[in-house]
Amino acid sequence: MGEGQGFQLGTVGALSLSVISSVSIVICNKALMSTLGFTFATTLTSWHLLVTFCSLHVALWMKFFEHKPFDSRAVMGFGVLNGISIGLLNLSLGFNSVGFYQMTKLAIIPCTVLLETLFFSKQFSKKVRFALTILLLGVGIATVTDLQLNLMGSILSLFAIITTCVAQIMTNTIQKKFKVSSTQLLYQSSPYQALILFIVGPFLDALLTNQNVFAFKYTPQVLVFIVLSCLISVSVNFSTFLVIGKTSPVTYQVLGHLKTCLVLAFGYILLHDPFSWRNILGILIAVVGMVLYSYFCTRDAQPKPIETSTQFSQNNESEIDPLISVENGMNVPNEGSPQKPPVWNSDKDLHA
Repeated sequence: MGEGQGFQLGTVGALSLSVISSVSIVICNKALMSTLGFTFATTLTSWHLLVTFCSLHVALWMKFFEHKPFDSRAVMGFGVLNGISIGLLNLSLGFNSVGFYQMTKLAIIPCTVLLETLFFSKQFSKKVRFALTILLLGVGIATVTDLQLNLMGSILSLFAIITTCVAQIMTNTIQKKFKVSSTQLLYQSSPYQALILFIVGPFLDALLTNQNVFAFKYTPQVLVFIVLSCLISVSVNFSTFLVIGKTSPVTYQVLGHLKTCLVLAFGYILLHDPFSWRNILGILIAVVGMVLYSYFCTRDAQPKPIETSTQFSQNNESEIDPLISVENGMNVPNEGSPQKPPVWNSDKDLHA
């Protein structure tokens, strides 16, 4: 098997793992937050990251991967920024309507494209931009309901979008710049992310839910679902870094919207959640956008015959590098709901 083919199989595996693990954790967290009343999202996320770090530490001890230290300031800055972005997304979820929060998630893709174009000189073809537009239109039709605006919620959403975009771009650039794997980056950055969320989580959750995470009654059933959620989160966090490292931040955002559509469809088919023809139409349009995006990205990534021939004639004595990256292409989490309960809802997002 050639290196290029192996890379493609690895990318497909990373994408599949990301989808399966993310949909699984949404189902688990939906039961935990809606059925069992454990609505402390930020604190739960800090536990996710702590369990992820402990799991990777055991894997390192068993020599499943090699520890590769690199710029400690870059790791710390990245970890803190990632933790802040998760906290801001949860705040945005609490201070805004479900519809406006979905718009916040949709805005991450164009913002990422803009930042990569301005600061990294990445080129997105017109066909790729068209496919992304179709995708965002479909997801918007399927998930966006009410658009209630408020100043505080709008400011939080703006900061959440910016920090999320920068953190995801950093995930990709750090892995390539320092030549570290997704596992190595996650292992070194997860303690900083967990620490930030562990400190601010209880205060943030108290602000959003008017409840104290330490005063909550932890029944055996609640503990089982918390443990299950934390175990699944290891796969979610690992696959997130893996996907962004192998593809791009935009591709990861596209993938996130696929997860949203899958969760909506799952809720309708198996859980009999409320559904309408608008949801179905939006999902179908989004799927068309995803197919077009995948097709155009794959075609753009292939070297043109003329360019390949010219390069070969000019470098006939040297080795030509194989294609090692799939460019351009996206969160988080998951589905929207047409109604807004206190602050957290079963159909609201939880970032692992």
